[in-house]
Amino acid sequence: MAIPLALFIFFFVFLLLFGANMVVAGLRHFSSTSKTSVFTLSAILLALATSFPELFVALTSGLEGTSELSLGNVLGANVTNLTLVAGGAALLAGRVTMQGAFLQREVWFALIAGVIPLVLLLDGVISRVDGMILIAIWGAYVVHFFHIRFVQIAHKLSQEGFWYRFLHKVEVGVSGTAGREMARLLLGVALLLFSADVIVRLSRSLAQDIGIPVFLVGVLVVSIGTTLPELAFSFRSLADGEPQMFLGNIFGSLITNATLVVGIAALLSPIRVELTPALTVGVVFVITYALFWFFIRTKQRLDRFEAALLMVVYILFVIVIRS
Repeated sequence: MAIPLALFIFFFVFLLLFGANMVVAGLRHFSSTSKTSVFTLSAILLALATSFPELFVALTSGLEGTSELSLGNVLGANVTNLTLVAGGAALLAGRVTMQGAFLQREVWFALIAGVIPLVLLLDGVISRVDGMILIAIWGAYVVHFFHIRFVQIAHKLSQEGFWYRFLHKVEVGVSGTAGREMARLLLGVALLLFSADVIVRLSRSLAQDIGIPVFLVGVLVVSIGTTLPELAFSFRSLADGEPQMFLGNIFGSLITNATLVVGIAALLSPIRVELTPALTVGVVFVITYALFWFFIRTKQRLDRFEAALLMVVYILFVIVIRS
């Protein structure tokens, strides 16, 4: 019974991604035709596009009182981004050369942001107040890094149809009436909410069926599917010769997941999980982060061997968490 449930979860994760794709297509239209103030909002939403799956899982899990699934999804996704996503994209694209000392501030911000939820969890719960703190931290990040990250990524998404290329290889332009684009945007949001709701319910059933906390279902199952947009964007950035966008996406997604996504989940329903598995994932995240940054900093590049090693680290991570 466990395997069919896991397959159903992956199926609805795919629907979740398809819904996010429709939302992005609608936002691309409005960001290209709207006034400056609306463009600013569209730019923020477009830059959040790769985190839409995690965000909507947080919304539905929080509303249904299963916020620990969202925390597991986020912590697992952060490790997955640094191993499978970064390693897989670099392995496919070949050697990734990093020129200059860009993103220095974001590197440390990402590390701190990734650890903060675990620090707040030391008393056994990430409360609603903790959730507001995390959301405020994300707000500070948006204000501080807006011109560095959000406008750049929004501009890239306004031109590139990587979501459609990745999901069904159809380039979608920004043509069409405003009514049609708004309908697609709302339909995408509805599909996101529906898919995320089913994922939460199936995850609870899977946790009960195999006798593990729903937190670990988020770490080991849901996180793999919800990081597919980051993989697509990372590969696209490397294929276009833009390693700074590759790193910006990895670090930006990590920050958004650990602050905004966890904050929203906690605000809707305080998060309570066992400390041991959560701290284990946290330790693996810190080790993986240090290894990833060591590879990037030492030779100003990420070789295929190092990318493959990052993917091996993920396999070891799964073994450790399951034991």
